[in-house]
Amino acid sequence: METAEKQKQLSLLLVDDDEELCGMMDEYFAEAGHHLDCAHNGRDGLACALNGAYDLVILDVMLPIIDGLALLEQLRRRKDLPVIMLTARAQQHDRILGLNTGADDYLPKPFDPDELLARIRAVLRRTDAAKRHGSTVITNGDIQLSATTREVRVSGSQLELTAMEFDLLEMLMRSAGRVVSRDEITVALFQREATPYDRFLDVHISHLRKKLDAGRSLIRTIRGVGYVFADAA
Repeated sequence: METAEKQKQLSLLLVDDDEELCGMMDEYFAEAGHHLDCAHNGRDGLACALNGAYDLVILDVMLPIIDGLALLEQLRRRKDLPVIMLTARAQQHDRILGLNTGADDYLPKPFDPDELLARIRAVLRRTDAAKRHGSTVITNGDIQLSATTREVRVSGSQLELTAMEFDLLEMLMRSAGRVVSRDEITVALFQREATPYDRFLDVHISHLRKKLDAGRSLIRTIRGVGYVFADAA
């Protein structure tokens, strides 16, 4: 797996107004065999993300013209593209806000470039695995999920989900009626075990419920264990 990852050139977009950081990251990714484009404000970053053919966007929160959260919100309305957010803010609230807006992962500044690349690969592994995994279409009640097109429909209407939300929903729907532990989810999707203070998964579950439930309890929390998706059968 690691060898294959190194051989595949990634096309990445970094949106950050720190030109020195962008220069350093350009050199780092070039040495790692990947292509990196940079934009230094939110307006240019959004245009590049919408018009370019990128595997993933690395997005700073604090940007001129259009800030990172507003950029992400506009991007999510028009394109399903994995996004990792960078933030110098230490407050957990700001990170949760980024996740709620649709980020697939976040990394606080300052960061280790090797960790950033590892997180990029983890996010892309989840996306690629979801496209290849199991049955093409999963149906549960009025919910239909297509692993091939990465589309979800509820009563025939398409549901807009982030890449992370789609991966999480697919995992839960494939295990409908069975409790899926937090460790099982985090190992499968994030390649690490859950920690007692990890809010990352909780945020995505909460966001997914709001989009999906419409007054029903489709995803139930089993306190201290994990989650179970309601089995329509």
